[in-house]
Amino acid sequence: MPLTSKDLEQKLTELDQKSKIFFESLAINSKRERLGELKKQLDQPEIWSDTAKMAALNKEKRVLESSLELYSKLESDIEELTLAKELFDEDPSIEGEAEAMLGAIDELVEKIEFQKMLGGKTDLMNAIVSINAGAGGRESQDWAVMLSRMYARWCERKGYGLEVIDKNTGDDATAIKNITFIAEGDYAYGYLKAEIGIHRLVRISPFDANKRRHTSFASVFVTPEIDDSIEIEIDEKDLKIDTYRSGGAGGQHVNKTDSAIRITHIPTGIVVQCQNDRSQHKNKATAMKILKSRLYEFELQKKQEESSEIEKQKMGIDFGSQIRSYVLHPYKMVKDHRTDFETGNADAVLDGEPILDKFMEDYLLKEGESNENN
Repeated sequence: MPLTSKDLEQKLTELDQKSKIFFESLAINSKRERLGELKKQLDQPEIWSDTAKMAALNKEKRVLESSLELYSKLESDIEELTLAKELFDEDPSIEGEAEAMLGAIDELVEKIEFQKMLGGKTDLMNAIVSINAGAGGRESQDWAVMLSRMYARWCERKGYGLEVIDKNTGDDATAIKNITFIAEGDYAYGYLKAEIGIHRLVRISPFDANKRRHTSFASVFVTPEIDDSIEIEIDEKDLKIDTYRSGGAGGQHVNKTDSAIRITHIPTGIVVQCQNDRSQHKNKATAMKILKSRLYEFELQKKQEESSEIEKQKMGIDFGSQIRSYVLHPYKMVKDHRTDFETGNADAVLDGEPILDKFMEDYLLKEGESNENN
């Protein structure tokens, strides 16, 4: 159907309304004021002696600039579309250019809508990701390997860093019973929190001589890596700290000291461990960082339960309640059971390609809409 002047006028009215909503919901004025404050702080010479604080301020500055840039782009695009509408009234032959502008603005609005979904206090933070193989021995352990590879490829594509904190191999050195890693980058937790739950794989087993179809499960749990902006108090009396010899290569490279650390928080029963470094001190510092993140998540869940909202925020992490199925036989399909979004390009999903972002974004947008309606 040909584009009309009335269509453009209606679109401009809708965009003006959206722009006002975005201005309020994204707290544009507050962000502009905060950005000014950050620039002043970063101009102070003494900030250079505190590298951790400087990195945190630079990260916040970068994110604010990105958010404000999107909103400013929307404002300028609306102005250009207004001019295009005036030209269109005089010369309808620019219909193609006007339609291209509408398409670009729609994409920009989608980006801003998604940005609203990542406005939580911890969304900007790094993510601590734990993958645990379910029952089924080698089958499920191999599925944990595939999932860890999927997220590693996804992190690489997003430009995120990835640090393995703890890893327990399974029936052979290539299998994984469980693995914990930190995804380091802007909004890592905001994205990866969409992956919390049970992931189900259906395929012809490469370990079955009779080539039968097998179903495997693995759980994914994600918490934000809490930084100094959120205070978590831990009483040393509540901790039970154990040391043990970490796994690794044999021969001359074998770890002959008890450098691995396991910390149990007695009141909650939360257990964390780290064995990625040969230094016991560094492993303990990392384990404490993970413990703070787990405790923050624990307190958050407790508050949600008290307000009877936990079921809306998180699906139970138990086998049989999978959030997503990955089918590789007799056909290829990946389907998210929370949003019903699916694709036949299972290989691209397992390679961490952009289609995986679509699964995350669809879920986060749906959750955001559900929270707004409630």
